[in-house]
This record gives sequence, structure tokens and C-alpha cells, in this order.
Amino acid sequence: MASRKTGLILGVALAGVAAAAMAGSGARWAPQNASAASHPLQLTHVSTAGMFAPPPDAPLSFADIFQKVSPAVVSINVTERVAVSRGIHVPGLPFNVVPGNPPGGGDDGDDDSDGADSSGAGAGGAAQGGGVDHSGTTKAEASGSGFFISPDGYIVTNNHVVEHAEDIKVVLTDKRELPAKVIGRDEATDLAVIKVQGAGFPYVDFENSAKPRVGDWVIAIGNPFGLGGTATAGIVSAYGRDIGDSFVDFIQIDAPINRGNSGGPTFDVYGRVIGVNSAIFSPSGGSVGIGFAIPSTVADQITKQLISGGKITRGYLGATIQNVTPDLAESMGLGKEAKGALVADLVPGGPAQKAGLLPGDVVLDLNGHSVGSSTELTRLVAQSQDGQIMHLSVLRDGKTHVFDVKSGTRPSEAQLAQQQNGGDDQSGPTDGPQGKHSSTLGMMLGALDNDTRGRLGVPETVHGAVVLGVKGSSDAGEKGLKAGDIIVMAGDKNIGGPADVSEAVTAAKKDGRSSIRLGVRRDGHTLFLPIKLG
Repeated sequence: MASRKTGLILGVALAGVAAAAMAGSGARWAPQNASAASHPLQLTHVSTAGMFAPPPDAPLSFADIFQKVSPAVVSINVTERVAVSRGIHVPGLPFNVVPGNPPGGGDDGDDDSDGADSSGAGAGGAAQGGGVDHSGTTKAEASGSGFFISPDGYIVTNNHVVEHAEDIKVVLTDKRELPAKVIGRDEATDLAVIKVQGAGFPYVDFENSAKPRVGDWVIAIGNPFGLGGTATAGIVSAYGRDIGDSFVDFIQIDAPINRGNSGGPTFDVYGRVIGVNSAIFSPSGGSVGIGFAIPSTVADQITKQLISGGKITRGYLGATIQNVTPDLAESMGLGKEAKGALVADLVPGGPAQKAGLLPGDVVLDLNGHSVGSSTELTRLVAQSQDGQIMHLSVLRDGKTHVFDVKSGTRPSEAQLAQQQNGGDDQSGPTDGPQGKHSSTLGMMLGALDNDTRGRLGVPETVHGAVVLGVKGSSDAGEKGLKAGDIIVMAGDKNIGGPADVSEAVTAAKKDGRSSIRLGVRRDGHTLFLPIKLG
């Protein structure tokens, strides 16, 4: 129920709208001192000359487009097993499902729903939590979207819709429900192909040549919150959005898409598929007009490979890399305009380590293609085949070196995540002095002795200086350094103890630099940060 204040605001606003509407239509209010009988409301016609009219190519309705393409769009219902916790978050659902409780009936104050309204219906209209078995899991249901790309039953959807599915059902616009099987999945692009038995299905095509411009109309069709056959319209907001995916530059659209739209198509005004809806940006869990679609050029290429072979194979370098930001470039004496990909970590025994690359190297070029960012390097490496030799131009100690790296095969995203969580970092040993304590750049540093190694779980292969404390107002503190971090490099120098860091700082100041690059190890991984010398 609206508050009295809210009601008053709405009343005034609506009255104002009504008055403005009548004024715009030529309506005239009778004078206040006149009776209604003697002065009825007079309506006059107003010329529309000069008023805004839609341009000739703007659609007055999307009904023809929807009627043409909607039969090819399907709802996908999946059943999967999920681990039981106090609240089970099922992909595609905007709330946690507590076994034995209806949707939205969880404990008060238990909110792990990423801000989504837990009282709303889920992607499947409801969430069904099955009984808990001896393995500590229960069955759950979720929904997504997809679309036919051939008359013989091949359907495109998102990987995250079917990734853990034990059972898949496809619901057509004529309400038929067909079982489906997974043909292939690609975690890296979040694409998957499933198939139903049959023939003569309506299908749509990817558009790879004439893409809409920013500002052009698009229409999205899918199964948001279990409401199959839902159409929404908007415009292309931007191209080339990076939302943390190494292999996709997303299309940003403002056509409303929500949970359950995942895997559905985005069409242009000619009914051609220009993208596969995959993600939204939302502080609330619902649409705020910022959605992301995988471009049709990527989707077409990946789905064809999945249909022909069932999987995607990519090249592999075996290194954790990061962008060379202007601050990092300046800290390395390269100038703020420098580009490249900085090697932060190496996978033990991986292709890069075997070829002789080291943490702190900057990759400038691969097989004659300049490298402007870590994403560019990842994509260039991915194009190589297993066993192919990649020629890398690398900046080290101010000089350019060329390394021949034999490409490996990129592991699955799950395997890569496992590597990230359990890395066994190795930093080359150094003969530098092992002073006990020193203070520099607002940090108190100590020696990495056996007691410290045991307390922090640092292997003997790692050498450096341990951070004992950080002054909060220092640049190191503002950049997030904290007690327990290990400084393994300073500038181009491997660190053996606190004194090495102080010497590197002194040398950087003599060279006239305003900052120094520090290699910081935390939780088994290394990240390079530029720290101001002032």
C-alpha cells in the first residue's frame, strides 16, 4: 500500500500529465467561475505539422518479426543435482532454494541471491528441491532458452544452461516437449549445442556480414522466469564489451533480458540472429537495461565446430598474464604508452616455463602480431595448434629476446580454475643478502625464514621478503598490500630478502623513476604492482 506522501506525489504527477495531455490535444478547461452546464469542455483540433514523426525505416511494430522467428525459439528445462547447503543457489534462479521450503520461504535474513527479489518466480516459474540423498545432493530444476539453427533439431544455447544437466527437456512454441542431448559445450565462450530427434523444425540463421549499428533496433526472445515466448525490444548500446571473458567481445543491448533468457537469440529488424544472450549487469538481479550477447560471428564458428567434433581445442602458453597499464609501464621505465602482456606467473612444467620465460617478462609480439593486452595474447595463443611453435618477442631487462614456445592444449576452464586455486609457484633463487628487517615504501619487511614459511605455507622454492606491516596512507597500502604478502621481485631483480628490496628502490630513484614494479605473491599467485617512490 502506498504511503500518504507517495499517494500525493502520484496524484499531482498524474494530474499534471492529464492536464498536459489535454493541452496537447487541444483540450480547454472551463473557467473556474463558470458553471459546467453553460460552459462545457470545448475540444478543438490542433495541427500536427512540424511534430516529430518516426523515420521511414523505423518499425512501427515488431509483431511481423516476432511472428516470423518465434517458432524457432525454445524453452529449455533442465534437471541437475546440486550440493545441499543452507541455501542452494541454482543457476538461472534468482533466489536460494532451501530443501523442504517453497520458493521465497527461506529463513528471514538469509540473502545470498545477489540482490534479486527472492519473492519472485524463478527461471522455471518455481524451483523444486528433491530429497537429499546419501551423497549430500538434491535434484533441482532450472530453465533457459535456445533456438533451432537447422531443420534436423540442432539447438544453440548457453553452456551454463546445460553444463550440469542430468535431464534436458525442450519446449516448443506449440507446447510439445522433447528430450534433448548435449552435442558439445564450450566453457570459454559459454556456448553449447543440444539436439532433439525429428525433422522439419523451424530454424533461424546467424547474420555475420551486416551487423546493426549502435542505436539500431534489436529484439530478444526467450524464456525469462519461465515465461516462454517473451519478446522484448531495444537497441544496440555498444560493441566490444569486455566482461571478463577472454574469447568474446560482447554486444551490449538494452532490450530487457532476465534470468531464463540465457541462450536465447537477439534478432535484428530483419529477423536475423545477431547474438546469443548470455549475461546481464544488475545490482538487483533483474534487468536494468544492460544485457550482453555473444556476437553471431563467434557463435556461428563455435557451434559449427561443436556439431562437427563435439569440442573446441585451443593453444596454451601455460602462463598467468596481466595488462601493462600506464603506471606499470612507467614503473618499468617503458613510458606510459607502452603496450604488451606482462608474465606474472608460470605453470610448472608448462610450455612457457620450458621455453625459458620468466615472471616479469613482457610479451610484445607473437608470430609477427603485436600484443597490446593480455586478452590479445590469450586469443593469439588460442589460435595455435598443439605442438605448433610460437615465436614470442619478449622484453626483459630492457632488451628484446625471442623465444620459441611449443604450444600445448588449453585445459578446460574447470582445470584452469583448479590450477589457480592450487598453484605451486616457483621463483628463481637469488644470491642476494638475507637481511632480517628493513623498512621501505611504507612497508616493514622481514626475512622469509623457515618459521615464516611454515606459518604462511610458503614452499621452499619461493624466495623473497615477507611484508610484516603496511602504513595505510602509503601507496603500497592504498594498492592493497598487506601483512603476509611476499615480495618476490622489485624492478627486474629477484628478491632474496628485505635488503634486496631496499637496494632496488634506491636504484630506481637514482634512475629518476617515480615508481617501481613489485612482484607480490599472495595465495600462491603473483601479481605485479607499480608502487610510487615518493
